[in-house]
Amino acid sequence: MANAIRFYDVETGGAIQIQLQQSEKGFRVLRQFGYRDPSYRDPFVVPADTRTFETDLASIPWFFAWLVPGLGTHLPAVLLHDGLVVGEREAPTHIGPAVDRETADRILRDAMATLGTPRIRRWIMWGAVTLATAWSALHPRWRWRSTVVLTLGTVLVLGTIATLDLSDVWDVLPWMGHRRWWLELLFGALFALLIPLTISILWGRLWATAAIAGVLLAFLFHVTMVIFALYGLYRFAEWTLSRREGTQGNARKSYIQALDARF
Repeated sequence: MANAIRFYDVETGGAIQIQLQQSEKGFRVLRQFGYRDPSYRDPFVVPADTRTFETDLASIPWFFAWLVPGLGTHLPAVLLHDGLVVGEREAPTHIGPAVDRETADRILRDAMATLGTPRIRRWIMWGAVTLATAWSALHPRWRWRSTVVLTLGTVLVLGTIATLDLSDVWDVLPWMGHRRWWLELLFGALFALLIPLTISILWGRLWATAAIAGVLLAFLFHVTMVIFALYGLYRFAEWTLSRREGTQGNARKSYIQALDARF
């Protein structure tokens, strides 16, 4: 089936139309849309009930928003994924075939491809949601959670040590050692790639998830630390200048207060 007609509007059968309304918890999807996946005969319709279904859109941590924005071509796929993923004891929030969370993650990735989301971005998003799936939904739970902690923990610890080694504070990593700074930087980048790929073997069928998360974390480690530092300075400056006004910068709280005042 052609990619162009994977997503469609349930009411008209034509092009998809996304209608959102801000709510206390996030956004309500006011108009149903459908998605046809080649692996299933029946389409997926989201949401099952427009009166109760709510979404927080793409749950992107603020320190990665520069890399993967919350809004973009991937929005319909994100809403579809939110409709397919529910807790173990929660009622379905979509109409159509029942799918587990791992399958929902795969559908998200394929749906983003049909929307024209760039390849690297959609694989990063798939890796992130699959990482969450491994932590919260896969069994045995202890094994998958231990694997997640081992993978991310190893990359974070080695990234910190590599930074100290590059700064000649603690020369302990054998692949960096006492070399010229550009050689240490080169070997550090090489092992930032090789180590996550090696650890990904522990993930079996989901090895790509570990590879993407590990390599991304390794190469963005310093960028993320800089963003944290800059954000900390901004928050301090904002608090210093705004405390007399009592401004807390809570947009959601302000929105709820505005609704209460209106009604």
